[in-house]
Amino acid sequence: MPDDRTDSENRPSPDALLEHAEREGRGRLRIFLGAAPGVGKTYEMLMAGRARRADGVDVVIGIVETHGRKETQALVDGYEVIPRRLV
Repeated sequence: MPDDRTDSENRPSPDALLEHAEREGRGRLRIFLGAAPGVGKTYEMLMAGRARRADGVDVVIGIVETHGRKETQALVDGYEVIPRRLV
């Protein structure tokens, strides 16, 4: 007998998703701005991430561009980095 279930039957209900999101709490988006290359945006972001990790927060890097700077790459070491995908 073929499987008569649709994708919608396998999905969680919107109410369950909302309840889960409310339990998790809200995240915060922090944007690091700088007027020129090399002013320390990536450095400051990685240092802030290290401070959050020291507080027990799970910090993951989605994408980081080190521009070949060894100092910046050294700061990335130790973080979980999500691998890039080819599009």
